[in-house]
Amino acid sequence: MTANTTTPLRKQYLEIKRRHSDAILLFRIGDFYEAFDDDARLLARELDIVLTSKPMGKGLRIPLAGVPHHSLERHLATLIARGHRVAICEQLSATPVKGEAGRGLIERDVVRIVTPGTVLEPGLLQSKTNNYLAACVSDGKRAGIAYADVTTGEFAATEVENAAMIPELQRLAPSELLVPSKSRSDAQAEPLPGFITCCDDVHFEYERARRALCEHFGVRSLAPFGLTRWPLATAAAGAIIAYLREMQTLASEQLTRLKSYRTDNFMTLDAQTFRSLEIFESGTAAPSLLKALDETRTAMGGRLLRRWLQQPLLDVAEIVRRQEHVAWFLAQRKARAELSAIFEPMHDLERLSSRARASVISAQELLALGQSLEAIPQVRSILQREAGRFATTLEALPACESAASIIRSAISEELPSRNEQTGVIRAGYSEELDSLRALLGNGKTFLAELEQRERARTGIKSLRVGYNKVFGYFIEVTKPNLHLISEDYTRKQTLAQAERFVTLELKEYESLVLHAQERIAELEANLFRHVCAEVSKSRADILNAAASLAYLDVIISFAATAEEYRYTRPTVVDNAQLYIREGRHPVLERVLDEETPFISNDVELGGEGAPQIALITGPNMSGKSTYLRQTALIVLMAQTGSFVPASAATVGLCDRIFTRIGLYDRLGSGESTFMTEMVETAQILHHATPRSLVLLDELGRGTSTYDGLAVARAVLEYMHNHPQVRTKTLFATHYH
Repeated sequence: MTANTTTPLRKQYLEIKRRHSDAILLFRIGDFYEAFDDDARLLARELDIVLTSKPMGKGLRIPLAGVPHHSLERHLATLIARGHRVAICEQLSATPVKGEAGRGLIERDVVRIVTPGTVLEPGLLQSKTNNYLAACVSDGKRAGIAYADVTTGEFAATEVENAAMIPELQRLAPSELLVPSKSRSDAQAEPLPGFITCCDDVHFEYERARRALCEHFGVRSLAPFGLTRWPLATAAAGAIIAYLREMQTLASEQLTRLKSYRTDNFMTLDAQTFRSLEIFESGTAAPSLLKALDETRTAMGGRLLRRWLQQPLLDVAEIVRRQEHVAWFLAQRKARAELSAIFEPMHDLERLSSRARASVISAQELLALGQSLEAIPQVRSILQREAGRFATTLEALPACESAASIIRSAISEELPSRNEQTGVIRAGYSEELDSLRALLGNGKTFLAELEQRERARTGIKSLRVGYNKVFGYFIEVTKPNLHLISEDYTRKQTLAQAERFVTLELKEYESLVLHAQERIAELEANLFRHVCAEVSKSRADILNAAASLAYLDVIISFAATAEEYRYTRPTVVDNAQLYIREGRHPVLERVLDEETPFISNDVELGGEGAPQIALITGPNMSGKSTYLRQTALIVLMAQTGSFVPASAATVGLCDRIFTRIGLYDRLGSGESTFMTEMVETAQILHHATPRSLVLLDELGRGTSTYDGLAVARAVLEYMHNHPQVRTKTLFATHYH
C-alpha cells in the first residue's frame, strides 16, 4: 500500500510509532486510547479486550484495540505489572492544525513513556511502599548504585565493593533497574531484582553523568552532594536523570535533591535474611514483621517504617534518640492520641506534592493536600509543649502555611464530579471567572423572559424556548400555530408535530453562552495550573514536613506497639554483647490463642564471660527455629529504635545478620538442597565478622549423616576459632 492511499491519521500514527518502536503506543483519539498493528494484538491479548480493525486508507484495514480514557490507569497497571513500556500519545490541540503537513489533523505527540520505575498514577502504586527506579554500574572492583522514587522525590546514591552490590540492590527491591547495555549478559546471569532495562552505555560515562547532574540541579560542582570521590555513584545517578529525560516524562522534575549515603552506616541484610526472618512477607497465615509492627496512620510513615526495617542503624546515638522519643510517647498517652487523630485522615504529602509539581494532580487531590497541610500547625502546637525534647523535629517541620493558604483561597470545597471540567476554582478567586459564571447563571432568567416576550409577540401560548446538545437553542412552535410565527423566525429543525426556529437574538445569546463556557473552561484550567505552580514553590518545605511527620508517625507506632504488647526498652551498646531475658517472638506471640501462651526464652552471647556460640538441640517442632528467628528479630528491632518483646535486653551493635533457616532449593538453577546450603554457608564464612549474628538451622541435612556431621563441625570450629570471624552464632542441630 502506497503512502498516497493511507489516511493522514495513519501517517501521523506511523511517524510517532517510528520514534517509539520499543513501547506500546497508546494513541489518543477522542475519548479513547487506541493501539494499532502488533501493538493492538498485544493489547488485546494482555488486557483481554476485543481486537477489531479500522479503515485507514483505500482498501486498508488496520488491526485495532482500544480502551476508554477514563480507564487508562487501570489498564496501565496491568501492562506495567507485566513488564511493558507504554508510550502515552495525547491530543495537543483542540482543533485541527492548519497547514499543508497537518491539514485536518489534531496535533498529537507522546507526552511520556511509562515504565515500572516511572509511574506517577496512584492506582499503580502501593501507598506504604516506595516505587524505586535504580541504576547500577560496576568497574569489576567497585559498583555505583543510585535510586529514585519519582513519586516522593527521594534520590540517593552510593558506592560499594562489588560483592556488596547485589545485597544492596536486593534491599532496595527496585521496580526497575537500569544497567549499561554492555552489562546485559551479566544482568541476565545475576539474580538482580526488578524489571531490567538496558540503557545506552554513554549514559553511564562519568563526565557525561556529572554534566547531566550539574545541569539538572543548577550547580557547578557535585561536592555539596558528597559525590566528588564516587565516580561510579555519579555515573549511576546521572544515568537515572538521562533515562527520565529520555522517557519524555515530567518525573525528572520531581528530583530536586540528591543525597549520598554509606552502606556501612547500616546493618546489612540480604535477600536470604529478609526471606528467612519474614520481615516483609510471610509464607504462612501469620503476618510479617512489618505488618505486626505497623501501627502508622500515614502513607509517609508506612514507607519510613519499611525503610527503617531495611536499614537498622549502626549509630548508638541515633538509636537512643529514637528510643527517647518512643519512651516519651509511651508515657504521654494524651499527646499520642492527639497526634494519631491528626495523622489518621492525613493524605500523602510527598506523592501529592509531586503530582502537583507535575500538574497531573486532580482537584480532589489538591484539596486533600491543602487540608492535610492545614493540620501541620496543630502538630507543631502539640510538640511545642515539649520544645526541648523535640527541638530538632520542630526545626525540620515547616508550617507550610503559604501552600495551604493558596489552596484554600483557590479551590472550591464543593467540587464537581471528576468528569466535570469546571467548577473547581472557588468563587471570589478570579473576577473574570466570577463574571462569566454570573452570565451563565442568568441564562435561565433570560430564556424565561424571551419565552414570555415571544408568546406575547406572536400570540402563541404554547411556544417554548429550549435547548439540546445537537441543535443548540431553539424556539419550538406546534404545527397548528405555524401561521402565527414572526417573519424573523428562521427554520432550524422539523419534527413530526412541531417546527423549531431561531432568531437573531437567540443566535447572539447562544454565541455568547458558548464563548463563555469555552472561556470558563480555559480560564479554570489556566488558574488550576497556576495554583499548582504556586504550591510547588513550597515543595521543599512540604517534603521536609512530610519527613518529620513520617518520623513522628513511626515513633508513635512503636510506642503504641510497646504499650499493647509489653515491650521493653533495650540497652544498645557498641560492643559484641547480646543478652535477652524472657525474649518472645514479636509475631508468633500474637497469633497464639490464650490457651497456648508463648514460652519466653533467654539468650546470652558474646561479651565477657558469655559464650560466643550456642548449640541449640531438641526434637522436631520443639521451637528451635522460632528461637533463632526471635533472637534475630529482637536485635533488628532494637537497632531500628523500637522497644522489644522481652523483660530486659542488652544488644551490642550487629553489622550483619546471616541466616540459613529453612529449605530454599534453587532447582531452577540446578542447585540441590546441599549445594544451596554450601553456597550460602560459604557466603557467611566469607563475610561474617565478630560483630555479626549468624543463625544456622540443621546445617548438613542435605547429605548423609556422617558427611553432614563433618560439615557442621567444621563450620562451627571455623567460626569459633578463626580470629577474623569469631562471630556470635546460634546453631540448631540434630547432631549431638
